[in-house]
Amino acid sequence: MHAVADTVIFFGKFLYYFLESLVFKVIPKRRKDVSGEIVLITGAGSGLGRLLAMHFANHGATLVLWDINQEGNMETYKLVKQKGDVKVFAYKCDCSNRTEVYRVADQVREEVGDVTILINNAGIVTGKSFLDTPDHLVEKSFLVNAISHFWICKTFLPAMINANHGHLVCISSIAGVVGINGLSDYSSSKFAAFGLAESLFLELTMVRKTNIKSTIVCPYFIKTGMFEGCKTKYPLLLPLLEQEFVAQKIFHAILEDQVYLLIPKFAYFTLFLKQLISPKMMIALGEYLGVDTCMTSFTGRAEAELLQTETERKEQ
Repeated sequence: MHAVADTVIFFGKFLYYFLESLVFKVIPKRRKDVSGEIVLITGAGSGLGRLLAMHFANHGATLVLWDINQEGNMETYKLVKQKGDVKVFAYKCDCSNRTEVYRVADQVREEVGDVTILINNAGIVTGKSFLDTPDHLVEKSFLVNAISHFWICKTFLPAMINANHGHLVCISSIAGVVGINGLSDYSSSKFAAFGLAESLFLELTMVRKTNIKSTIVCPYFIKTGMFEGCKTKYPLLLPLLEQEFVAQKIFHAILEDQVYLLIPKFAYFTLFLKQLISPKMMIALGEYLGVDTCMTSFTGRAEAELLQTETERKEQ
């Protein structure tokens, strides 16, 4: 009898939520007000992180900017301050260093308050083939792109749980749901970031029954220095994404409490196909889309930054 009742309840909920999702496809969700929210953005010193900071500043949020690049972070700080009466705080933080993450987090709580919207955006790309990727860069990719999310979430999540209010945002990648050749360390670390974010979403929603929201973002290659030199075979299907376009999509997804965001929309179709077609069909599709050649002209900026980071650490 319990099984029958559970099944009836399940189908009732399933149908209701299906109809609800259809309604929201036609009538957009009401966007939440983020004025007064304390928003922490990692990797805020350039690119997507900087643009997201500007969007939140325009809506009255208090900004906490983290980046290992102090010069870039201060540039973002100055741009945000030009918006007028905006509360913004900038901190130099190496997210790959657990001790430093916890130390700077304590400083943020003392000087600013409890973070209510956390955006794990910092990331690095090495762009080398599997056998050409040095061990220390593999480790660095995982530390920055995935493991830092554990430390950062662990230090700010307890306050969100106590207040039953907050929002966790993970900037993963299309390479975090579909493996991309030439990105073995990046892709696997982004898979890990996606897995953590989804697991946390389910734990906070199903087990803890909190009102904490989650947004998991998986964009295709963005036109930033990180993916300098990458190319796409058919721009109409899989275009290299403009930074501002992606920032707007992410910002609106956060305001609407959207859980999953894949950019561009064609990515939803390819991810669906991946579950249905054979591996040989998948390879044929990848070759058609130019996935096999998209990284051949990659130059990027990651290794120079990583070497600079290691040099700075040795000098300290």
